[in-house]
Amino acid sequence: MIFPENLKYTNDHEWVRVEGNEAYVGITDYAQSELGEIVFVDVPTVGETLGKSSVFGSIEAVKTVSDLLMPVAGNVLEVNPDLEDHPELINSDPYNKGWIIRIKIAKGDSLNELSDAGTYRTFVGK
Repeated sequence: MIFPENLKYTNDHEWVRVEGNEAYVGITDYAQSELGEIVFVDVPTVGETLGKSSVFGSIEAVKTVSDLLMPVAGNVLEVNPDLEDHPELINSDPYNKGWIIRIKIAKGDSLNELSDAGTYRTFVGK
């Protein structure tokens, strides 16, 4: 199981990679392994500004559907276009090709409440 050190993590199993005042968001390697084969990603929130922990979409695996939650407040700028035809990228490459959304982080929002890789690894028991 992979836990990149350059990311921040939520207890809801999303990750955040910050690039200036923008960030990429996806689900963790742990989350994708628990969900199983991912068959569809639904993110109807492009252009919307959402608060931390707001639902920004859902992810469907063969056996279940799970909500996707905003790790920080922000405006959804883009959905990964590759996921429309290849949602399995989340299974095969959750931290790179399998990113889900790109956001502009809301002014004043902080990443301080998110976990580092070591803390998240301990949280999931790996």
